[in-house]
Amino acid sequence: MNWDIVEGNWKQFKGKVRVRWGKLTDDHLELIAGKRIELAGKIQEAYGITKDEVEEQIKLFEEQNKDFKPFEVK
Repeated sequence: MNWDIVEGNWKQFKGKVRVRWGKLTDDHLELIAGKRIELAGKIQEAYGITKDEVEEQIKLFEEQNKDFKPFEVK
């Protein structure tokens, strides 16, 4: 998955991120603003897991959302 898609469609992805990582608060999600490195840091902080574990989780998240298509405004 191209992470630019996530960043550009962050409002749509916030719900998916919240479901996957429920310990992240609204404040966390606002600070993350679609940035992968920020997401990784906040997950690591909230869950107390290693950088490698975070990377595995994010890769799985990317794989599960690889077919995402942004909403089209008509």
